[in-house]
Amino acid sequence: MTQIDFLATDLLESLLISTYFFLLTCLSIYGIHRCYLVYLYIKYKRFASDNDLVESYPAPRVTVQLPIYNEMYVVERLINAVARLDHPHDRLEIQVLDDSTDETKHIAQRVVSRFVNQGLDIHYIHRSNRIGFKAGALAEGLRMANGEFVAIFDADFIPPSDFLIRTLSFFNDLKVGMVQARWGYINEKCSLLTRVQAILLDAHFILEHGSRNRAGCFFNFNGTAGIWRRKAIESAGGWQHDTITEDLDLSYRAQLIGWKFVFLPNVVAPSELPVEMNAFKVQQHRWAKGSIQTCLKILPAVIKADLPVRVKLEAFFHLTANFNHPLMLALALLMVPALFVRVAMGWHTLLFVDLPLFFIATLSVTNFYALSQIASRRNWTSQLRYIPAVMAVGVGLSVTNTLAVVEAIFDRKKYFFRTPKYGVSNFSEDWLGKSYCQTTTVQSIFEILLGLYFTGAILFSVSTKILALPFLCLFQFGFLYLGCLSLIQQYQSSNVGLQSSTASPSRAKSSGV
Repeated sequence: MTQIDFLATDLLESLLISTYFFLLTCLSIYGIHRCYLVYLYIKYKRFASDNDLVESYPAPRVTVQLPIYNEMYVVERLINAVARLDHPHDRLEIQVLDDSTDETKHIAQRVVSRFVNQGLDIHYIHRSNRIGFKAGALAEGLRMANGEFVAIFDADFIPPSDFLIRTLSFFNDLKVGMVQARWGYINEKCSLLTRVQAILLDAHFILEHGSRNRAGCFFNFNGTAGIWRRKAIESAGGWQHDTITEDLDLSYRAQLIGWKFVFLPNVVAPSELPVEMNAFKVQQHRWAKGSIQTCLKILPAVIKADLPVRVKLEAFFHLTANFNHPLMLALALLMVPALFVRVAMGWHTLLFVDLPLFFIATLSVTNFYALSQIASRRNWTSQLRYIPAVMAVGVGLSVTNTLAVVEAIFDRKKYFFRTPKYGVSNFSEDWLGKSYCQTTTVQSIFEILLGLYFTGAILFSVSTKILALPFLCLFQFGFLYLGCLSLIQQYQSSNVGLQSSTASPSRAKSSGV
């Protein structure tokens, strides 16, 4: 090998290692931010809105909006639950905002007619187009609504009957524009996937919402299980559909003009978690893509706003959080070649440079999820065993969410892909073969290849006694779990659906998006 070849090799190795450490440092910064959220959560505990504020007040007019699209398995459950809300019927209006193209329309119309006959002020509103998707449906309904306050529930939710009693009192503060409840889960124990989702969402609500709300920073309405002051929606510019996370977009616009938000961790609205891996990916993809779209739209206004630096900084981390996923995927691809290069440099360098950064990035995540379980569950000790799986799934999602980030930056078209729900509330209920099942074959194969890539890295790590083995195992399990479960469930559902179609040729499947 010539001297030029040696120099080229050294240059490539230096570039590889520099990029590797740059990515690891960026992820560590976001890890430190998680620690900062924990700090805020503890420091401002005295400002928490954890306790109910149920006061006597003249019952205001409330409109409950139920945006649905092809939800044949859960729409009746949703409407039945909302009809049981404890609020004077002459002050309660319910809007079923149905954009469905399948038999959901007939189910919803039948249920609405039943409650109309019982004297409930409930309206079935069907659009022949999906302009603006969910945001368009909410805006259409708001034009016809008569409520001073607007509660919103997605199709997979089952609001408790006392939801309005426990939320409306907070609007006695005329500066409050929105009150958000915490999500609960009726099917958390169905599988490892649903248990992982429950912990991910607990951390989002308990620590992210909790710390930001306590410290006076911006946080967002989650699109469901919340109630708005109508004036706050209208004064902030209303529902807009130039992003696919209209809830995050409106939340920031409202807070930028001075509206206060309240998070109530003790008011829990049960919901159904996706039981299908591909449906979970669709949900995460939509949330990631929409948040980056909103970041590009809103962040410049946040930076220019007359706000405390700490509020701006927290908003920056909040809105840019999904840029973590391309960083994570790039790190995954570089980790193995970097490992080979690092072996030649000796394990001492690996120990004193790599490991501190890895521990900052991973232990901060572990602490984050563990504290969310301690703060929200009596059986928190039994939940801790699932945290490695939570971390691995977070890594595995980097493929799905990297695609989402790239689409948000380069694809100007706004597609809203809903998360299918199957009406599954316990382990014994079967969803295979039902309508709306998703397919992500190419992406799943790429995830499996990445898992095999890390399997080879694990074998190399064992043979060279490198200390990176635990981290490599997280990457391996994350990619293999998401990829393999996607294909297995897709195959099982196709087989069951084929058998059902053979047995009942007249059965038609509806599109899931």
